[in-house]
Amino acid sequence: MQRSVSSTKNIYRHLLHCHRSPTPATLTYQQPPCDVFINHRGIDTKKNVAGLLYDHLMRSNFRPFLDSKNMKPGDKLFDKIDTAIRGCKVGVAVFSPRYCQSYFCLHELVRIMEAKKKVIPIFIDVKPSELIVKDHWRAPKHELDRFKSALEEAKYTVGLTFDSSNG
Repeated sequence: MQRSVSSTKNIYRHLLHCHRSPTPATLTYQQPPCDVFINHRGIDTKKNVAGLLYDHLMRSNFRPFLDSKNMKPGDKLFDKIDTAIRGCKVGVAVFSPRYCQSYFCLHELVRIMEAKKKVIPIFIDVKPSELIVKDHWRAPKHELDRFKSALEEAKYTVGLTFDSSNG
């Protein structure tokens, strides 16, 4: 009887040890880091520039992050975006005429800049001088200052321009 109890305890210890040291089959899936984080105002660019850029990067074997393509129902918005930004190598900021009206766009831009990621701006139907932060959300002053600082840094980074009226 003693031997049986001892064997049962050893099996139990072994199972506990195996449980504490997960095997690849028991690990939870985590999204791999992205290569390129696409920061954009969805209503302006999701179906054209941002979506096309995402598709092109995928075909070129990059791992882009675009919220509408990489997020699922139940994902925590800021957690998922912050994780993608921390893991990316490059941030592409797609500036459109209404970009600065979006708290989320500016929040993402601040995170990209503060993480010291390389930023490639794309100006769609807007000149850098036309991008101005206005307080549409009654944000605290320190947050507006962070938005303005990140935007200024991005505006004075060499980027690409696109004028849809000229193709």
